[in-house]
Amino acid sequence: MLRVFRRSGDSATELAGSAVGLERHLQAFVERNMTTLLGIRFLDTEVRTGPLHGGRIDSLGLDEDGSPVVVEYKRGRDENVINQALFYLAWLRDHQDAFEALVARRLGPGAVAEVDWSSPRIICIAADYSRYDVHAIGEMNRRIDLVRYRMFSEELLTLELVASVAGGAARSGSGALAVARPTAEQRLAGAGQDVRALYEDLDGRLIGFGDVHSVQLKQYTAYRRGPNFASVKVQARSLLVYLRLDPGAVDLVEGFSRDVRGIGHHGTGDLEVRIASPAALVRAAPLLRAAYEAVA
Repeated sequence: MLRVFRRSGDSATELAGSAVGLERHLQAFVERNMTTLLGIRFLDTEVRTGPLHGGRIDSLGLDEDGSPVVVEYKRGRDENVINQALFYLAWLRDHQDAFEALVARRLGPGAVAEVDWSSPRIICIAADYSRYDVHAIGEMNRRIDLVRYRMFSEELLTLELVASVAGGAARSGSGALAVARPTAEQRLAGAGQDVRALYEDLDGRLIGFGDVHSVQLKQYTAYRRGPNFASVKVQARSLLVYLRLDPGAVDLVEGFSRDVRGIGHHGTGDLEVRIASPAALVRAAPLLRAAYEAVA
């Protein structure tokens, strides 16, 4: 349970949180600030799903990894928000063309190439969840985040990630993998033993920071603490790590780190770090920690 205190000199007073009076009020606020709050580009609100599904998706968005996102909001607990979001995710998978057309209208035709259907997301935002909700998403082969919100006065909103599940690779209607190219997991399996050992060490370090969730996407593995702070791409002889750090504030070293602002690459982050040996991983450790702390 997240507790918030107001500090006044040497005294602390706990602020009493509450759910907002209207679900729609919360939705409108999140949609206006979706990039800041969730790291997601807002696309549309109250999206009609037609006569077959007979409903409206609260919000649609595109995250920083190019994954389509369904966002559903509920004021209270026990309002079946998870099942409702799963229902709409099924509609989204069946209407990929409509979603991509929406991306083209809102973000420009070039943004359609960013859409990655391998791992669509569900984000549920509610005042609270039961232990059954948290257990249930672990049994579902879907990428789901449960986010708890609380309002503290008119100025303070907290969003707490209660549970997150990475899910599995998306499949097309025929049952074949939706993406023909090797996935990040397949590239790792095909890499040499030295690279696999480096990846396991790097993965352990990133997860070991605490409060970190990882998800394997089509081209890379994303590590996030809210937004992504690191993205790891497996190559034949090394790992490329993209960090959410300002390259201008880092002493760049040829062959180890470089500024990739303005350079097309898979993964999120403007600083690229190449890790080809255990010594390079040790050298990268302060940068990994700095990227993690930057998204606190």
